[in-house]
Amino acid sequence: MDMNTIEAVVPTADPADWRDGDAWLAGGTVLFSYGSTVLKRLLDLGESGWPAVTVSDAGIELAATCTVAELYALPVSDEVAGREWPGLDLFRPCCDSFVASFKIWNMSTVGGNLCTSLPAGPMISLGAGLDATATILGPGGSSRTVPVATFITGDGQNSLAPGELLRSIHLPASSLAAKVAFRRLSLSNLGRSGVLLIGRRDAGGGLVLTVTAATKHPVQLRFTAAKMPGPAALAAAVGKAIPAELYHDDIHGLPEWRRDMTLRLAEEIRAELLEERLTVSGDFWTGRPHALSPQPSAQPETIQNKQQKEA
Repeated sequence: MDMNTIEAVVPTADPADWRDGDAWLAGGTVLFSYGSTVLKRLLDLGESGWPAVTVSDAGIELAATCTVAELYALPVSDEVAGREWPGLDLFRPCCDSFVASFKIWNMSTVGGNLCTSLPAGPMISLGAGLDATATILGPGGSSRTVPVATFITGDGQNSLAPGELLRSIHLPASSLAAKVAFRRLSLSNLGRSGVLLIGRRDAGGGLVLTVTAATKHPVQLRFTAAKMPGPAALAAAVGKAIPAELYHDDIHGLPEWRRDMTLRLAEEIRAELLEERLTVSGDFWTGRPHALSPQPSAQPETIQNKQQKEA
C-alpha cells in the first residue's frame, strides 16, 4: 500500500534522529500492509549493519532486523552445530506459525513482529517462551532491557516510549538448553494462531508454561520441581493466572474457545514434559525436531524448484 504522506526516508538507527511523525522501518510488511495517513518520515534500519544472529556460550542474540527466513535457517546452521540446545526445536514451528508466503518470510523481521505486538505474533511466543530479553535504545544514548514476556502490554500495545528503538532480543543459553514443548491451534487450516503455548522444563526440573495468542499479552506460569502440578492443579493455576477478560476476542477465536483450548494444550504440555504421555493437538509439532517447512524459500534447493525459479 502506498503511503502518500511520507516526505522522506532517512537511513538511520539512531534514536536521536526520531521526531513526531516518524516510524522505524525494518521489513515494512506491516507498515506497507496497513498504510498510514499521519506518518511523515520513515527511519530506515536497512543499513544499520547489525548482524542478524550472534551465537555465544551465553545464548543467541537476534538483531531486531533479523528476518524470519534467517531465523528459520539457524537451527541447522554451522553457528549452532554441536550445541545441546533443545530450545532450537521451537524456532521452526514458530516461524511456520506466521503461515505467510516466502515473500513475507524474506522481509518480515523478528523485531517488527514484536513491535507490532499482536497477540498472535509468533516471535513474541518464541521470545517469551524462552525467557528472552529485549534491548531497547533511546534518545541520548540510553539503553534498557526488558523481558519479552512483559514487553507486550496488550493487543497492539507495548512498552516502547516515543522515539525508542528495539535493538535486539537475547535468548539465554539456560533456556535454550531446556526441554521444550509447543502447541498451536487455529480455527482454520492456515489461519492466524488462536492459541499458542510453549512449555519448558529447565535444568533444575522446574516447569515454565507460556500462554500467547489466546491472551492479549503473554502470560507465564512457573512451577518448581518440588511443587509440580497434576492436571487439576494446573487447570486451577491457569484459571487463576488468566482472568476471563484477558482472553483475546476476535474473528480468530471466541474467548471461551481460547480458554478451553488453553487448558487442553497446557495439560498436553505438562504431560509431555513430565514424560507421562505424548498427545499432540494442532500444527507444526510432532514431538521431534521440526525439519521441513511448507515454505519454498526455506526448503533445500532441488532440480525442480531451481528450474521453477529460472523459469
